[in-house]
Amino acid sequence: MSTLTQVLHTSAPGRWLSAIDRLPAAAWVGLQAAALWPHWRWAAARLGDGSDDPLGVAALAVLALATWQLAPRFKSAPSRAWLTAAISGTVLATLAIGVLPPLLAAMLAVLALIAGFCAFAPAGTAMLPLGGLMLLTLPTIASLQFYAGFPLRVITAQCSTWILQAFGVVAERSGTAMWVDGRLVIVDAPCSGVQMVWMAWFCACSVAWFRGIGDRAFAARAMFVGAIVLAGNIVRNSVLVTLEARPSGLASGVHECIGLVALALVCLAVAVVIGGGSHADR
Repeated sequence: MSTLTQVLHTSAPGRWLSAIDRLPAAAWVGLQAAALWPHWRWAAARLGDGSDDPLGVAALAVLALATWQLAPRFKSAPSRAWLTAAISGTVLATLAIGVLPPLLAAMLAVLALIAGFCAFAPAGTAMLPLGGLMLLTLPTIASLQFYAGFPLRVITAQCSTWILQAFGVVAERSGTAMWVDGRLVIVDAPCSGVQMVWMAWFCACSVAWFRGIGDRAFAARAMFVGAIVLAGNIVRNSVLVTLEARPSGLASGVHECIGLVALALVCLAVAVVIGGGSHADR
């Protein structure tokens, strides 16, 4: 060993660099997550002040369990391509603070963290479900309701109108409302199905991870999730509108119960579609 090498290894900076080099792979991912802390702080603040539904907490709990299962299997030698993407993404997400809307900047941070996981994850690890869980931890419900809620309500109201007409009910859509047997029934924001979409994808990603569904199989089966949610929401709305249009109306408790049953059936259908198939298909 040369004199310079001995000095580098025995000096304080050298010992510090040597210690960092011996850090386990999970620690590197943890350091990347810590570097992205401003984005997680923003997400926590948005949940804390009531600006968004706290559904992301459930995704965070499942993600923590999935990470705990994956961390012991991290590779000691990361993929250079994914590591470069992770570092670049972390820098980009940091520079985006104050430039992009906070939610978009946080999404960049999540994508960077996904790249970090991909860098150290062993070959064959299903990263799509894990990445989906990471994205679901972000507070997105309010934004989705604002941008997608109205068109989803229009689609739901129109499809429900056609269904009721097919059964001989006098129905007509007016904007996001429906006239049913001469009574006006409003298809409000909760009936847009945004929360159902979130729950369906949460179910899909969770089932895929714990069932060991590979990325290719998950991507193929995930194409059906949107159709399942749309069909479930239309059926739920059709039933509720029909009952609400009665002279006696519908009690709020029964309304909520029907909504919960529809949500459970949609999640069950998603779980069957995503988790089904033989081991050879995974």
